[in-house]
Amino acid sequence: MDREWNDSQPIYRQLRDRVVVMILDGVLKEGDPLPSVRNVAAEYRVNPLTVLKGYQQLVDEGLVESKRGLGMFVNTGARNQLLKAERQKFLGEEWPRVRATIERLGLTATELLNGATHPTQNPSLDDAQAKLAERNPAKKER
Repeated sequence: MDREWNDSQPIYRQLRDRVVVMILDGVLKEGDPLPSVRNVAAEYRVNPLTVLKGYQQLVDEGLVESKRGLGMFVNTGARNQLLKAERQKFLGEEWPRVRATIERLGLTATELLNGATHPTQNPSLDDAQAKLAERNPAKKER
């Protein structure tokens, strides 16, 4: 887990989100124990009640279960539940902004699938550079 905290949301929420990422990335698998509240509190120098509040959110969401005297464990199906929720969140909140940017920039599916291209791999940029060079012959390409 990252040791940096940001001011955009409470620490307990950031802890919850970090555990979610660990589950989605497969670092924590179904049935795995979560790091103990005491260890997390000591390692990240936060109040144990803050850690417990973050963990409690995971319990409330059905992602984690508390086994008295043993600790907290990732529930069966937690990753699939998170994937479904995160996909819906992405498609509902983030994708509309991403799509608008794609349309605004006039990007093609090929450009998106190829990712960031080097200017020499993009003919339209090569054409623009050639035109600039014709106008200003004093500047040479490196």
